[in-house]
This record gives sequence, structure tokens and C-alpha cells, in this order.
Amino acid sequence: MGSKVLFERAKKVIPGGVNSPVRAFKAVGGEPIFVSRGEGAYVYTVDGKKLLDLVCSWGPLILGHAHPKVVERVKEAVEKGSSFGTPTELEVLLAEKIVEIYPSIDKVRLVNSGTEATMSAIRLARGYTGRKYIVKFDGCYHGHSDGLLVQAGSGGLTFGVPNSPGVPEEYASLTFSLPYNSIDKVKELFGERGEEIAAVIVEPVAGNMGVVLPEDGFLEGLREITKRYGALLIFDEVITGFRLGLSGAQGFYGIEPDITCLGKILGGGFPIGAFGGKGEIMDMLSPDGPVYQAGTLSGNPVAVTAGLATIEILEKENVYKELEETTDRLVMEMERLTKDYPVTVNRIASMFTVFFCEGPVKDLDGARKSDLEKFSLFHKGMLDEGVYLPPSQFEACFVSFPFGKDEIERFLEAFYKVFPRLF
Repeated sequence: MGSKVLFERAKKVIPGGVNSPVRAFKAVGGEPIFVSRGEGAYVYTVDGKKLLDLVCSWGPLILGHAHPKVVERVKEAVEKGSSFGTPTELEVLLAEKIVEIYPSIDKVRLVNSGTEATMSAIRLARGYTGRKYIVKFDGCYHGHSDGLLVQAGSGGLTFGVPNSPGVPEEYASLTFSLPYNSIDKVKELFGERGEEIAAVIVEPVAGNMGVVLPEDGFLEGLREITKRYGALLIFDEVITGFRLGLSGAQGFYGIEPDITCLGKILGGGFPIGAFGGKGEIMDMLSPDGPVYQAGTLSGNPVAVTAGLATIEILEKENVYKELEETTDRLVMEMERLTKDYPVTVNRIASMFTVFFCEGPVKDLDGARKSDLEKFSLFHKGMLDEGVYLPPSQFEACFVSFPFGKDEIERFLEAFYKVFPRLF
């Protein structure tokens, strides 16, 4: 049964035919592919196509699909039981590993998703500081909880407004949304309202408006300003954690936040999330403190096992060096071919985005200048050539460990064919 038939069936019983909106291909046209299995750097569709995968389940599959060592460990775990609702040694092992790797974390609470992690981190920050306002940045996505599904208001320092029906304006008004990389706007806001702000939450490297890197001084400025005013700094490392290196963006840039949110790679492809920080902050959580947070499946033994197996491989094998070299090759060739065109390639470690606009792209306004029609043609062309890219201009491509010489040649061959047709 092909993707088209399955999609028609899905639309009858699932809103939009998908369980997460970007999968619907509405940003690029056409209809979504349905995948039957994955292996290494490839996914295989129900239509019998083999596609080189640069989506990698939106980031977590740094080791590729169905890594044998991860699969073996997961099989062993699930044979012992899929869930208990009680503590297990595995939870302790993963928590100890996170604390060992991330110097900013003394204690960590496991949850089931990145959204749950950021939502809980915000509640904890409010409970710890006794303040109610939050600062986020335009183009940074922290999950779909009400208080974070907010866009900038009409003025530079106005309260946020909901960017989805169902989010009350009163709740959205507790969030300020500022331009990414604009430390001056942060200083201005804190100068006016600093004593009321509980926390600043930021993707230290943005991945949800495409890959956008922090400019020199931006993260350092956030750290200094939040400390000065007694607010907490929350790093949403759901994408960057274990992707930019074992200790994520905070290790890469040498900046310690007060609270860190993790996900994606932490579960080796299984649903999981976590948030952690200094002991005095985390001790505010129930059952030790008054800030309530709970989850029946938190610390699920199968997901935790997959995460432990993934981290062990990342620690022992030369994963990051090889990923860096592979991504270097891809990006250098793309930049060589596109240098005379209105195209910008943003990249860090094993993440990149091809923006169809003049650079630099350093914030949401810059990303929005992209030619979405050209990106749609690019996406379709690459898919026709057997390369699966994220079906949105405003997402990151991810390179996985099994992406070797053959995969590099396959990607570049497709790029050489498709790109010249666009201009």
C-alpha cells in the first residue's frame, strides 16, 4: 500500500492525516512520504524507495537508524518489561551520566518529551524566583505549551501574543518575545522590567527557524544580564544537547545556564526529555519542594536504555570527528556551487540549513526573506533524486554517523543536478 493511499486513509481518522503538522508537506507542496523502516543513513518508504535521510527523526538519530548496539540493548530491556511506574536502576544510571557530562547540572528530572522539559523548566523557574514573566526569542521553538507558543507583539517591547487559537491572551501576555541575537533589546527590556522576569529561555543555537548561530556576545550577554537581575537562564538544548558534542552548546560555547532542557538524542530515538540544574533550584521540585511535576512514563526503561546505549557509543567511538568532517565536505561543496546565487548555508557541527536568500541569516527576519517557492522546488528535486530533506525551509538538516563516502557522493550528485535548475 503506497504513501498516497495511506495518506488518504489517515486524513479520515487523524487531523490533517499526520500526528505532527510539519510532516504534512504543506510547506513544500505535495504529499508526505510514509516510511516502512530505516537502516543506517537511509529510510525506506512504503512505495519501495530508498532515501538518504537528513531528517534523522528531526535530530535524535545521530547514530543513524537501527544502530545494532542500540537495538540489541533495547531488545534486552523490553524483554524485561516495557514500563513499571516505579524507580529503576536505569534511571539512576542515565541521571548520573547526564550530571557527569554537563557541569551546569547537579540534579536532573527525566520526562517524556522536549515540550514537557521546557514547560516544567518554566514552572520551576517561576517557583524558584517567585516571578511570573518569561523572555523568549522570535523563531525559537520550545514546544507547544501555552506559555511558549507565543510570537512577538506589535512593538519592540510589547507583551507576547498567541500564535495559536486556544492560547489565552492573558497567558501569552506573561511572555516577552524578542529578536534572536539582539542583546540590546534584552538590555532594554530588563532595564524596564528586570525585577519581574523569572527566566530567559533560548535555543543556544536556533534550529527551528533553520540553523541560526548566536552572534559573538549574545549568549554571554544573556548570562550576565540574567545574573545581574536575579533571573534564571534556561538553555533549550533539546536539539543541540549531545549533537554539538557530548556537552551540547554549553560545552561548545563555554557558558553554564541555570537550567538545561534535553531531549532528542538523549533517548536514542525513543520518546524522552529531561531538565536539570543546580541542586538548590532542582530541590524546589516535588516531592522535596513545592513545585509540582509528574509523569507516569517518565524514566521509561526502554527509552532510558536506548539513551544509555547511544551515549556510550558517543563517548567511545570517534563519532563527532567523523560527523564534522562529513558535514564540512557537504557544506563546502554546497557553498562553492551557490556562491554566485542568493543562497546562504548556515552550519554548526553536524547541523545545517540552506536558506534561499542573501545572508547573513542571524534572526527570524533574515530567515523569512527566503524564497519559499525555490525551497519547495529544491526539496522536491532532492526527493526525486533520493535525498530526504526536512519539508520546511525553517528546519535543520542533520547528518548521521553512518553517512560515509558513498552517502556524501550521493548527496552531492543530487545537489549538482537539482540546484542549477532553480535559477
